[in-house]
Amino acid sequence: MPFDLATPRLSLYSIPAAWFCAFYPNTLRFLVIDKTVGYDNTNPRDNLARSKDNDKFKPNVVAKIHRMEGAHQNRNEAFPLWAAAVITGNLVGLDHRTLNICSVAYIGLRLLYNHIYINHNAFMKGWARTAVFFTALPIPLWLLVKSAQKSL
Repeated sequence: MPFDLATPRLSLYSIPAAWFCAFYPNTLRFLVIDKTVGYDNTNPRDNLARSKDNDKFKPNVVAKIHRMEGAHQNRNEAFPLWAAAVITGNLVGLDHRTLNICSVAYIGLRLLYNHIYINHNAFMKGWARTAVFFTALPIPLWLLVKSAQKSL
């Protein structure tokens, strides 16, 4: 089935894509810990602390593991807002092209955010991450406002 940016309800696929943006940093963290010292699935929330206290991990790897966790947590915090914005926009009948463009932009920015977050190791890259975060943040808020305006 061919589709373009005007395809109805295509934006709904951005919801599982946004979930994936939260899930993959956690998977990367799991793989690093499992490869180095073994993942304790009995106490999964203790693995982060185990990485910090284990001599098998170099300090830069421990820092990266913590950034992976940070990217995962940040995305989990942002996910409900995105899902609500897309669902609400579709329910009230916002323009499909608008929803789809916003979806592509948001997912792209969130993937870039994760990449910078996980791989940064310098002060200025932290600011780049912040800039990407605040570029993505207004997108779901704008969709919610447009949805509210359309529903009146």
